[in-house]
Amino acid sequence: MAPASFDLDALPNEIVNHIFLALPSVSAVLALAATNVHFNAVYHKQRLSILTAAADAEFGPLDAIVQILTHNASQPAHTRRAVPMSDALFRQVLHVGRVAQQWEDIYPLKKWKTDFANRRLLTRPERYLLRRALYRLWLYSKAFHTRHYIRTTRNHPPTLHERATLLHNLPTTELAEMFDVQTVVRDMVANNICPSNGKIRQKIHKRYPDSSQQPVFNVQLNTALPPSPSWCAADDGWLNNSIITSAKYHHRNAQQQRSRLQPSRFRDGGAEGWGDDISHYYVVEDMMKLDPEQLLLLRDRCQLKAQVEAYVRGFEGGGEWFTNNGETFSETLAFVIKQRGGEMVAFKDGVGACEMGVAVAVAVDDDA
Repeated sequence: MAPASFDLDALPNEIVNHIFLALPSVSAVLALAATNVHFNAVYHKQRLSILTAAADAEFGPLDAIVQILTHNASQPAHTRRAVPMSDALFRQVLHVGRVAQQWEDIYPLKKWKTDFANRRLLTRPERYLLRRALYRLWLYSKAFHTRHYIRTTRNHPPTLHERATLLHNLPTTELAEMFDVQTVVRDMVANNICPSNGKIRQKIHKRYPDSSQQPVFNVQLNTALPPSPSWCAADDGWLNNSIITSAKYHHRNAQQQRSRLQPSRFRDGGAEGWGDDISHYYVVEDMMKLDPEQLLLLRDRCQLKAQVEAYVRGFEGGGEWFTNNGETFSETLAFVIKQRGGEMVAFKDGVGACEMGVAVAVAVDDDA
């Protein structure tokens, strides 16, 4: 006897809506909505609520994204803002969430860069913690790494209190997650976006082991560098558009990666170095004020030092407040940890040993 066929159109609307709300991603919602006319009709009746639930499952916590998108100078950064979802806001949520997903892939490569034996993909709960920490760092950058916070006022008590208030809302374990993610971000800035002279020398030797030519560092002035191409301009509307993923761009990117360190009659591979250890440290501190999306843009679309410099010069007026004015999250975090009776050295050691942070090491019982 043949089994009875099941008619999807016979499902009540409440059941179909419940199925939609249980889906793990926005793409899954759109695929199910295209299944038949009945599912499509139910989807369009509750479209925003269904998409919001799917976005929270895929990119969440959604509330942390909303805090980034709705922040402005009229309200303190620590004030929670509850706003209704709209089509325009949802599109921005998707954009921020997709940026965070790229960092989900970067984190394992940087976290276990030398510890190859323990390198692994993040679990689903760990991905959630990473996104939450990244969104909070993003909000901090948007609130306090602006032209309104110049170097001479960074240690004023009212300014320090304002920054610390945002972190006071979070428990120490969640602050550890933010510090863990910031460490990964710093590694990418220091080694991929603004590598030091020593790092460039190491890369050149590894790529051209038989070459006897030594790189020449710091011989070109910023004014003599070639202009940034149009696709890397600071005012090209990148903030409102997804990062380029076309095949043409990837081909161009691969060519630039191959030629970045190769000497030519016009430039030397050493021109890509950002200074010795001391000067490089201050460069990295300045660049850490950029938000996660801006750093991905520089990594993917600005392969040369001249292009990164051109972007920074055009970023909100550039040098006046940006240069020689490092990020303030680290010192604000140390201030909050000290207020809570802790020691920053022990806090850093705990994150470094994976006792705190996004990917916490699980102790193995030898007697088990």
